[in-house]
Amino acid sequence: MANSSKNKSPVFVIPDWPAAENIRAVFTTRAGGFSSAPCDGFNLGLHVGDNPGDVADNRQLLIDSLSLPDVPCYLNQVHGTEVFCADDLHDSANTPAADACWSQSLKAVIAIMTADCLPVLLSSKCGSVVAGAHAGWRGLAEGVIENTVSSLPLPASRLIAWLGPAIGPTKFEVGSEVRSCFISQDQNSGEHFAPVSGDKYLADLYSLARDRLHNIGVSAVYGGDACTYSDADRFFSHRRDKGKTGRMAALIWKV
Repeated sequence: MANSSKNKSPVFVIPDWPAAENIRAVFTTRAGGFSSAPCDGFNLGLHVGDNPGDVADNRQLLIDSLSLPDVPCYLNQVHGTEVFCADDLHDSANTPAADACWSQSLKAVIAIMTADCLPVLLSSKCGSVVAGAHAGWRGLAEGVIENTVSSLPLPASRLIAWLGPAIGPTKFEVGSEVRSCFISQDQNSGEHFAPVSGDKYLADLYSLARDRLHNIGVSAVYGGDACTYSDADRFFSHRRDKGKTGRMAALIWKV
């Protein structure tokens, strides 16, 4: 049973983007919910060692707070590039193995869970299609954004994108192998890595994602101005909390 002493009311980040009137999108924070430390309080991840009952309560609170039309389509995210169509999901108890999802349905709610990785939400300008992608550095480098956009039944020029809270460019230290991975595909990617010392760099996930989107024709890109690592009051951070933390979700759906 849920701990009634918790502040249960969740707090959401609402994307500031010119989405069509029928599009709804939010990014959850850690505020509210039922989970205890180190996943306190609005943890939505079942795979992080949290009490399953608390996570179930948090997921139901999410549905109730947002009046969602259905249970969100959660994914088994593996830092890959697989794209799933939520319209093909006939059992909400199933968890598809994929790192991106899209839908044309009025019922489907897409959920991308993160705790430093970059969530990318996409919508057609007319509001007919919605999508979300989980873009950690591996998925981003291997093409999860490109795969997501190419899976949609409309040209990239008719999309808008929102970059949700992720680890910021002053906190994401990586090795030279990460930089080399991006440069091997695009020489211009090097400008998004600031040298620190030795073979260490600070990587700018937001700029890397913007470049990827622009290169495939998505020119209307918004967001990218928050840092999960730096804002412990609002956000979970896998790196800041040394892997012992909860998960937030970027959600998008049609009404």
